[in-house]
Amino acid sequence: MVQKISKLKRRKGAWFVPLRGSYIPVSWQGWCTYLPFMGYLAYSMFVAFAYTGNNWKAILWIVPNWTAATIVMTWIAKVKS
Repeated sequence: MVQKISKLKRRKGAWFVPLRGSYIPVSWQGWCTYLPFMGYLAYSMFVAFAYTGNNWKAILWIVPNWTAATIVMTWIAKVKS
């Protein structure tokens, strides 16, 4: 996997590299952006299911939050790749 990533077209100073319609972090700045994003997704799922008391309410709370976070993360990755 590491060899495949290193063979991808990588701009000097890029934080992310496009990979199959998504982006993968390739620098420490990219990882410092990506890890809090993943932490937010996990935390929001935990909070949604722990405090809503209803699976449908949890899903209705998770979907807009994850959609917004994914749009922001994709935009950051696109700009910094």
